[in-house]
Amino acid sequence: MKIRILATLSLTMLPDPSKGLVPEIEVANQYDRLEFEPSRLDSFFKAVFSLHQHNLSGELSVVFMDRDAHNQLHGKFLKDFRPTDVITFPADQENELAGEICVSVDQAIEESVSREIPFAEEMSLYLIHGWLHIIGFDDLDSIDREVMRLEEQRVMGHIQKLSLWPDFRLAQNLHD
Repeated sequence: MKIRILATLSLTMLPDPSKGLVPEIEVANQYDRLEFEPSRLDSFFKAVFSLHQHNLSGELSVVFMDRDAHNQLHGKFLKDFRPTDVITFPADQENELAGEICVSVDQAIEESVSREIPFAEEMSLYLIHGWLHIIGFDDLDSIDREVMRLEEQRVMGHIQKLSLWPDFRLAQNLHD
């Protein structure tokens, strides 16, 4: 599988010590039709990072994948080949990795249609959900799931208030 790096986002804002460190974002866009402006994603992550205290620095890898590749990853690491929306891998501070968020773009397309919300918001929710997992939120039981949903809503509200949605969009398929 060939990985095409779309952009490495440089977060130039100095971290607020009361809020935690600011990881450097590396984006790998493996989904041919997905387009977005890296600077908008940069602003989105700055706002998300500003809401939580954490001790993560180094690189946060964000990977946009198609359903098949995402399912294979899910099966390989979690022994579950069923479709899912986002998979996260924890920080490895020894190797200066803040974690990894792998997003199924196909899942976001389907969910945004079925939930009748903009595609960019669904994709943003997956990134927020992944980040919350990395910094310690969980959704394995009903109480933790409720706490995580409330925090997702709080972060989404913050992004909405600041109008910082990334401009995720799908290019027309040239073969249609």
